[in-house]
Amino acid sequence: MAKNGADCKLPQRRLSAREKHNGQSADSLSLSERKQRDLEERMSLVLWKKPLVTLHYFLRELLITLKDWMWRLWRQRHSVLSLLVLVTLFSIAYSVKGTHQKYVQHMEKRFLWCAYWVGLGILSSVGLGTGLHTFLLYLGPHIASVTLAAYECGSVDFPEPPYPEQIICPQEEVLISLWTIVSKVRLEACMWGAGTAIGELPPYFMARAARLSGEEPDDEGYEEFGELLEQAETPQDFATRAKLAVQKMVQRVGFFGILACASIPNPLFDLAGITCGHFLVPFWTFFGATLIGKAIIKMHIQKLFVIITFSSHIVEQMVSLIGGVPVLGSSLQMPFREYLQAQRAKMHHHAGEGTSAEENWLSWGFEKVIVVMVCFFVCSIVNSMAQSYAKHQQQQKYSEGKTK
Repeated sequence: MAKNGADCKLPQRRLSAREKHNGQSADSLSLSERKQRDLEERMSLVLWKKPLVTLHYFLRELLITLKDWMWRLWRQRHSVLSLLVLVTLFSIAYSVKGTHQKYVQHMEKRFLWCAYWVGLGILSSVGLGTGLHTFLLYLGPHIASVTLAAYECGSVDFPEPPYPEQIICPQEEVLISLWTIVSKVRLEACMWGAGTAIGELPPYFMARAARLSGEEPDDEGYEEFGELLEQAETPQDFATRAKLAVQKMVQRVGFFGILACASIPNPLFDLAGITCGHFLVPFWTFFGATLIGKAIIKMHIQKLFVIITFSSHIVEQMVSLIGGVPVLGSSLQMPFREYLQAQRAKMHHHAGEGTSAEENWLSWGFEKVIVVMVCFFVCSIVNSMAQSYAKHQQQQKYSEGKTK
């Protein structure tokens, strides 16, 4: 009878285990469905679909962010006070007349010039989900204009002012080489690269803080990193394999792996920052390799590419190739030739001389493209912050539901 009792109990145990497995599957399925539903709900919060709700959530998230920043500044009030003292001293030196004014003005000009490019680099690297491609919009065109002017003027000693706002050819000419142009744009290029390196710090600090605290942060990039670690032993598509390759290189090689990833145009470098933070790579190892890679190696590669591409003979060849396009060649070639001629004419104008008020449609179109991209960038910031607030609300709602 004991044996029969055991036989009777065995199917019941199997049934209960199966029921438990089915219950877990249903729970995981409902959890994944809920996450997918929440994600779709957040993604619908965009200005062109729900403008009022999106703006409302954006303002709430902005207030929360400002409050958080104010609290952090208060915690670092001694450093903030020291900075205010330095700013006050500089303001006094700036306003008092004397022989030191020329040095103060020189420092001010250099500081603002460097800060401008560092800021553009940070915008390009951070981007708040989209990335403002400031190299294509600002630094690349600046290097291209300096290159064209150097070959046209036979010099890079442009009068200051109006350079860098406007390039005017100097009176004397010298022998122009590739390295002469590289030296002319080195400061702004390196500052832009340093800005991109600074922009890579938030993912690093976020992942490092999460690893030390043991809490999972509210960040989609970190969630993607966690999923990537789970999929490390299973077959993946090409994109996942590329991400895993970056993660393994950074984790195993260390400084030189980070340097290699930072020295080439790499859209997956955010993953390198998260990896370094998660595995507690020392700050100066990560930032030092990133700074050297982005501000020196990668920046010189990009700079040389632009300078070589916009050398005078290559530009003429490209314009000639445009003219060889069947049917539309001559009509497409004419605006480019007019634009180049107009730019060359501007370089040879001197102070007091009038300039032509005519505007080429290429320059007009490029300006409008910049305006559109900046507007899209601002809209993406609004959408991203609104979606972040919605995610906080969803998490708060489910956490309150669990406590009840």
